[in-house]
Amino acid sequence: MILASEPEELRNLLDEARRRGDTVGLHPTMGALHGGHEANIAKMAAECDTAAVTIFVNPLQFGPGEDFSSYPRDLEADLSRAERAGAGIVFAPSREAMYPEEPLVSVAVRKLADGLEGRRRPGHFDGVATVVTKLLALAGPCYAYFGEKDYQQLVIVRRLVKDLSLPAVVVACPTVRETDGLALSSRNAYLSPELRRAAPALYCALLAGKRAIDERAEREADPVREEMRAVLLREELVEPDYAEVTDPCTLEPLGKISGEVRLLVAARLGRARLIDNLSAGAGEG
Repeated sequence: MILASEPEELRNLLDEARRRGDTVGLHPTMGALHGGHEANIAKMAAECDTAAVTIFVNPLQFGPGEDFSSYPRDLEADLSRAERAGAGIVFAPSREAMYPEEPLVSVAVRKLADGLEGRRRPGHFDGVATVVTKLLALAGPCYAYFGEKDYQQLVIVRRLVKDLSLPAVVVACPTVRETDGLALSSRNAYLSPELRRAAPALYCALLAGKRAIDERAEREADPVREEMRAVLLREELVEPDYAEVTDPCTLEPLGKISGEVRLLVAARLGRARLIDNLSAGAGEG
């Protein structure tokens, strides 16, 4: 496995791979790799000749008071996980390498970033869109792998690639869960044993919403929202943020349910803020 730290190294490595006739895959991450990342990398390695992983804690997507300085970082462990999962290249730049000067140009996201995480974290998705644009510009034509666990991000990246005519095909990777349903996340490291026992409430809330739609044929969105929120509130260590029913493509909150929808929840458990989502309704895959 090759470790690159300079942007031009990544560009040259992937250009050379394409000259060999390789298909190129790219999986952007912020490190703190876990089993979910490993599954995404393994999928990429199985589907692409050259599998590249990026590890960069992007300061542009953290707001005031968020956990940029304390975000988990362990490059040695990340490299081991990436190699084990099948990565051929890891790009792990410094902040100075990615942003040698204060960026004066950024990518702004409208509408898709207005609700859900965007409402709670103003500017977050502009930071995500800016760094993803930089990474895809460096990578060149590729398959870009993103996890469904961060569903709003996935929707935004798809639109980013479309609107800016970037030479990438976005590949969605299914959410990987613990046996009790908790979605794997780097921020799970913040959970105490007691909070960890409470954390599956997010998945339980999503399952309750899905049952209401798929088994009881609920066609009004508000009762589904109320049912999901009630499940979150039953766990006293969970502070619910939102429980939403949205259009899977536009993320617009729905009044009536017809066809496939995306259920999304967010909650705080101590210092950890967790998010999760699930598809429900006709047409789900």
